[in-house]
Amino acid sequence: MVEPARSGMGARRPAPENVDEYIATYPPEIQAVLQQVRQVVRSAAPDAREVISYRMPALEQNGVLVYFAAFKNHIGLYPPIRGDARLQKAAAPYAGEKGNLRFPLDQPIPFDLIARLTRLRVAQDLANAAARGK
Repeated sequence: MVEPARSGMGARRPAPENVDEYIATYPPEIQAVLQQVRQVVRSAAPDAREVISYRMPALEQNGVLVYFAAFKNHIGLYPPIRGDARLQKAAAPYAGEKGNLRFPLDQPIPFDLIARLTRLRVAQDLANAAARGK
């Protein structure tokens, strides 16, 4: 996974303790976008817990559903989406080289798409947990 944006000239930010701390390290305009992404993914996955994993905010239920992070020019959403051809097609314009999604900060963020992708990840997570007998 790509590391989230760094502060200063190559300075690595200390690992955040929680999602609020992570978001607080960004300028107000980026904080507002991150808060909206946070609200969307939490609404789409109401039973999930917020955690910090790989120095990024994540939601987990039986496993990690999604990660989101701010970068210099985009908001990233991980992991790559698989298992729904229609959603994959809708997400294709945002796909990075490894399939992770990049939402440019100079364009409207597709919050509805983020919600749909998160709901897919919830359904996949529940199916995987049921298959494992959890």
